[in-house]
Amino acid sequence: MINHNFQNLQDLKSFIRNKNFKKIFILTGKKSFLKSEAKRLISPMLKSKNTYFYFKKSYYPEMNELKNIIKTLNYFNPDLILAVGGGSVLDYAKIARAYIKVLDLKKAIIYPDKFKKDKNFKLAAIPTTAGSGAEVTENAVIYIGNKKYSVEGKEVKPDFFFLIPRLILNSSEKIKSSSGFDAIAQAIESLISNRSTKQSVYFAKKSLDLSFKNFENFVIKPNFDNTMKMSIAANLSGRAISISKTTAPHALSYPFTAHFGVPHGHAVSLTLNEFLKFNFLNLKNSISPFSLKKRYNNIFESAKVQNINELDSFLKKMKSNTGLENNFKKLGISIKKDYKKILSGVNSQRLKNNPIKIKTSDIKQILLNR
Repeated sequence: MINHNFQNLQDLKSFIRNKNFKKIFILTGKKSFLKSEAKRLISPMLKSKNTYFYFKKSYYPEMNELKNIIKTLNYFNPDLILAVGGGSVLDYAKIARAYIKVLDLKKAIIYPDKFKKDKNFKLAAIPTTAGSGAEVTENAVIYIGNKKYSVEGKEVKPDFFFLIPRLILNSSEKIKSSSGFDAIAQAIESLISNRSTKQSVYFAKKSLDLSFKNFENFVIKPNFDNTMKMSIAANLSGRAISISKTTAPHALSYPFTAHFGVPHGHAVSLTLNEFLKFNFLNLKNSISPFSLKKRYNNIFESAKVQNINELDSFLKKMKSNTGLENNFKKLGISIKKDYKKILSGVNSQRLKNNPIKIKTSDIKQILLNR
């Protein structure tokens, strides 16, 4: 269970002063730490502490750098990890803390149920993007080669998180659009996931209500208010998917990131519309333990649309207005040439959460027809 939800720098300062935190390991990205103003705002709070800064290098979380982080953590042996950054930084910190004592890291990632996870020190997460809600989820992503794996469990979840809009406000439009759309996609997918519950539906609906109203201005005309609201929307979407997990658009997004360098939220946006239409047109074949039509009505209500075609137009306009390129060719992706490569990276567990069973032929058709 998350212990605290601090909203301002003064509370963060008080938290860092805790006498139990003598040695603090700061995991962050060099550019994001500077651009987000975390260096200016947070570094002075650390002056009385024994600190070690690790600046992550890889664009997305991958095995070799994870090994380096764990090696450095074992050397420094901190009381607290302070993870300041986007989803990749938070995922690195979450997995490193959980597998700090594991010798065969690759096996632990591939066969997570066979290895014990640990919580030898506290982890505080400070997101510098409003997107994945990784600060509250019990899962983290890591790539081995070009294949994505998930590590899940209560040991992965941060002990504390801080939502500080000032650290998100200065991120680029590209980061805002990709991360913000990830929050939207997570909430939508959570609502129709086979594993959704009454609680996850509550979180997802609240998230959508906020993000649909604030996302475009957050990207184009950012201010403290819409940044805070998108931070909360992302946090709520993280709470939702921590329960329900994601579905087909997320399952198919990972190879677009691994092979073509498309940022995660942008990658999810590439097929969200098509899977939403596929699921809706096959309502009669639903395998979900709830009324899928009612869940779609929840989405329509949040988007203030009447039907699936209006939702499709609404999402397309939102993507266009926030600079999320939807054309595969312009992103350097050829579906006919790259189809097998894309399919090999699909996350089968996420596909199982989809309310309509999806065959390989369905995926191919969806990709070719969009």
